Amino acid sequence: MKHHASLPLRWADLDAFGHINNAAFLVFAQEARADFTWYSRARGDQEFVFADMVVARAELDFIEPIYSGGVNLDVEIAVARVGNSSFELTYEMFCGGVLSCRARTVQVTVDMETKRSRPLKEVEKVFLNQYLVDSATPSAGENKS
Repeated sequence: MKHHASLPLRWADLDAFGHINNAAFLVFAQEARADFTWYSRARGDQEFVFADMVVARAELDFIEPIYSGGVNLDVEIAVARVGNSSFELTYEMFCGGVLSCRARTVQVTVDMETKRSRPLKEVEKVFLNQYLVDSATPSAGENKS
């Protein structure tokens, strides 16, 4: 299962080249992740998860540029890995049905008192495992060799 988020592309996301700036895609990943862990759960009358996590790593692969604001970016999030105190998310970002960017982030859960990593709680593992995908399965547009 994947989580779906729809985000508006703003005029401010465009750069001097007339396309969505590469740095904006990290913000899109962050906004989609917030929808995944907080806002979608609030809409479903569920407790949010992961108020205490940080991004330890982020990777972006740009596939096709987006040349307009004022439209929506559709983001699909899946869980690629669940560890002891970290987890990995994958993102596919589409504009008008065209894959624009693939991203991957590693989040680490943090004890807010010690500011050190902490083990995932059981409720967090259950939540993440609902979205866990087989990493051997290629994403849309990706060839498995």
